[in-house]
Amino acid sequence: MSVRKLKPITPGQRFRVVNGFDAITTDKPEKSLLAPKKRSGGRNSQGKMTMRYKGGGHKKRYRIIDFKRNKSGIPAEVMSIEYDPNRTAFIALLNYQDGEKRYIVAQNGLQVGQNVVSGEEVAPEIGNAMTLKNIPLGTIISCIELRPGQGAVLARSAGAFAQLMARDGKFATVKLPSGETRLILADCLATIGVVSNSDHQLLVSGKAGRSRWLGRRPRTRPVVMNPVDHPMGGGEGKSSGGHPRSRNGIPAKGYRTRSKTKASNKYIVERRKK
Repeated sequence: MSVRKLKPITPGQRFRVVNGFDAITTDKPEKSLLAPKKRSGGRNSQGKMTMRYKGGGHKKRYRIIDFKRNKSGIPAEVMSIEYDPNRTAFIALLNYQDGEKRYIVAQNGLQVGQNVVSGEEVAPEIGNAMTLKNIPLGTIISCIELRPGQGAVLARSAGAFAQLMARDGKFATVKLPSGETRLILADCLATIGVVSNSDHQLLVSGKAGRSRWLGRRPRTRPVVMNPVDHPMGGGEGKSSGGHPRSRNGIPAKGYRTRSKTKASNKYIVERRKK
């Protein structure tokens, strides 16, 4: 994994830091695993804008990712490591011994030609998917399920990882990327290793146009709005705008919005740090 700083031959490239793409092995995706991806532009079924600052962006095709890893006990060879425009992590194309091909989220260190497997009794090696009850304590994991068979929902983005801390009965204690420590059913699957493309956080876009390519439109700062449009609007000149809060008045910094009666509160051992 590496990043490259471009020479400042244009204003947009002066501060640009790009991914080296050392890990990428091909630029042609597997056609059978592509699906069309329709853009909403922030509009609902009536065509009305319900989400501001969305629209435009480069056309993409969705890569169908296997988050469930439910082909248990069948080894698969890693055919390629590929770029996916729909996520920050890289993806790996697997070719199973029975001939089926699937994409998974790639882990750091996953190599072309390497074999990976999922199931109950497999070795805790990078790229293998195992249940939490079979993973050695202290192991770095990613792509974690919250409910058995649901598919991975936690620690899926570039460079993300969690750590298996302890096991007690049917629950495992996992320290999540946010710093939260949580109980997760020990029958849930997780993948061994850190998610790939950990240098993603070092990238610098260099210009506003690159945000437009990602489908993000210019955002109006609340401080420059009128009082009718936002609680932080109004005032003469460059006034501070009052306490930071959202458009509907919810404070932005330090205010806890999580429900005290939320059902999953009992599974949280330690909340994330502020």
